[in-house]
Amino acid sequence: MSRAAHLVGSLPGDSADDAMRLAVSNLGAALQSLPDGETGERHNWIIHIIEGMRGNPDLELKKDGDWSDYDDIPVFRVRRGHTLHADSLDFGHVANFEDSWPAFTRLREEQRDPALAFQVGIPGDFDMALFTLGPTGPFRNRAAFRQATLREIREIYRRGGNDVVFQIEIPAELAFVARMPAPLRPAMAKFLARGIARLVRLSPNGARFGIHLCLGDMNHRALATMPDTTPVVLLANAIIKAWPAGRPLEFVHAPFAAAEIEPRTDPEWYAPLTRLKLPASTRFAAGFVHEDQDLEVQRQLRSLIEGNVGREVAVSTSCGLGRRTRPAAVAALARTAALTVD
Repeated sequence: MSRAAHLVGSLPGDSADDAMRLAVSNLGAALQSLPDGETGERHNWIIHIIEGMRGNPDLELKKDGDWSDYDDIPVFRVRRGHTLHADSLDFGHVANFEDSWPAFTRLREEQRDPALAFQVGIPGDFDMALFTLGPTGPFRNRAAFRQATLREIREIYRRGGNDVVFQIEIPAELAFVARMPAPLRPAMAKFLARGIARLVRLSPNGARFGIHLCLGDMNHRALATMPDTTPVVLLANAIIKAWPAGRPLEFVHAPFAAAEIEPRTDPEWYAPLTRLKLPASTRFAAGFVHEDQDLEVQRQLRSLIEGNVGREVAVSTSCGLGRRTRPAAVAALARTAALTVD
């Protein structure tokens, strides 16, 4: 049996072409979508975007930080007398697409795989507002981040059409659900899912999407941990229930490791996955690959996850590999390849 492989986004590489060739050389036909590796300043997810806010005329620094830990990040606020508008926000997704698209199309032609999609990572608007402006950001200024995100999605879709699949990246949402008292988790998941669905609903009709549930990987350390897989199930089910028609949900990726922390091996931790309600057309990408864990243990985890989900899963790491050294990333890719086959 051969399974699909899923790459979350970042890869170590000197360029997009280098990173994509690294991915294809290791995973080849197992990939249904290919990210450009998010190389250079993009390897740390949105840090470079938020650092760019220092020059935004509508914002000022409320608290500085050096990104050494989740509690040591810069926080901005809207300047007195100013209003934050989408027009003053440029997240760089369109420019990154323009830079990487030619290399992707050349590589796809070389691979003779016309069905391979170009995967574009899009941080959720809630997450962008939260990590830029702190806890009040999503409630006071989310609309500006949503409109700026939509502008860039629409422009990329105009240029790439159905050859592009947008991966919506939402670590804050999963962390919020995981940290809530158990009785409040379903309500929090429902609330957060509505915001994600709104972003997708306002995107172009026909645009292809996937969801990357994440626990964070800054400096290869997780933002949160989960008591078991219940937060993944609650949030994924809420997103699926709220998902708008006309925008294919092609995959849901879920983390079962937490950055450098290896996946749990106790079956009870995975038992809530039996309640996952995925549409038949939506792949489930299981982020359990960890090159430091014994391969046979990983095969047993794959069987455990597939038994609970009730279907074959796509094989993935918990997050992108751009924060790893190249040898470590290659080891993770090799382990991914090994787990795509029985």
